[in-house]
Amino acid sequence: MPYIISFPILAIVIAAYLLVAPGGGMLIDGDAYSMTLASGAEMTLRGGDFFIIAGLIALFLEMLKAARPGRASILDHILSTATFAVALVCFLLVESAGTATFFLLTLMTLIDVIAGFSISLFAARRDFSVESDR
Repeated sequence: MPYIISFPILAIVIAAYLLVAPGGGMLIDGDAYSMTLASGAEMTLRGGDFFIIAGLIALFLEMLKAARPGRASILDHILSTATFAVALVCFLLVESAGTATFFLLTLMTLIDVIAGFSISLFAARRDFSVESDR
């Protein structure tokens, strides 16, 4: 069970984008939701904005997963790094992934990798009571 939890949630968002994007720009660039605010301004969300929202939620969940101790966190780091590598290659080489939306999703995977390692290092320092040089 702990190894299933290690699967990166951001990989699901990346895969969903890669499945939807080649089908047509309407699903990504088309208006998906519109509402008028109290100020009178009209706010419109496009399909790609929902991928950013899903990516931010997934990034939050990944940060929660990074804070848990145990051996499964090593697998979590490896899979998060692999997700970043795949997203970066797709951004550079796949035409439908060459958008600002996918760039932001790729950036989220990079933040996940860096934050995951950082959180693990801070947690390990606290667990082993390593004293600082101060």
